[in-house]
Amino acid sequence: MKSKIPIRKRFVPNGITLLYEDRDILVIDKSAGLLSVKARYESELTAHNLLTQYIRKGNSRATAELFVVHRLDRETSGLLMFAKSLAIRETLASQWTRVEKKYLALVHGTMNPKNGLIESYLADDEDYVVRTVQDPQEGKLARTRYQVIRESNNQSLLEIDLLTGKKNQIRVHLSEKGHPIVGDAKYGAQGNGKGRLCLHAWKLKFQHPFTHEALNFEAVIPPCFNV
Repeated sequence: MKSKIPIRKRFVPNGITLLYEDRDILVIDKSAGLLSVKARYESELTAHNLLTQYIRKGNSRATAELFVVHRLDRETSGLLMFAKSLAIRETLASQWTRVEKKYLALVHGTMNPKNGLIESYLADDEDYVVRTVQDPQEGKLARTRYQVIRESNNQSLLEIDLLTGKKNQIRVHLSEKGHPIVGDAKYGAQGNGKGRLCLHAWKLKFQHPFTHEALNFEAVIPPCFNV
């Protein structure tokens, strides 16, 4: 999609590729290692804060705001969207279940079957690690559809259709299936790392919250996903 507002490339913050901007939304390709929003240990070096400064054009007295629509884990790269008003953010939230969100994941092992749907109830444990629970009252329903694209060297490249958006959902589901994502030490990956978590928010398709135009974005695939 061609941006409706000219992108001032020399002012775009490090770790961010600004793909699209109009009066209502921003769509970026976030690098692995950059927080989406502030955490208790970091508030400045986040995509949200850096882009807020970008739209304020360096004016310390400017009041323009960005509103979080969705998030990516710090080590996950790829497409991330922000709204320029609370009303637009709420409109996007109301249609979020209809937004098409596809990821790429490089996992350990050879998957069988080659496609399928993973469903479970997810909850944080006492160490803030997400896991499947049997009691629906204890967790939130998470649904992940996958399709093997390529296989080699005891690794599989998957296209993921994210049907719900729970914390660490893709990472947990694939790990519990016996195929942790390459580079994901938190959820059991060991050896054959590529220097990062190999999870990438690849495609985003949705209806513009104001113009109702169909928007379709695709992020460049990082080299580490070659298998």
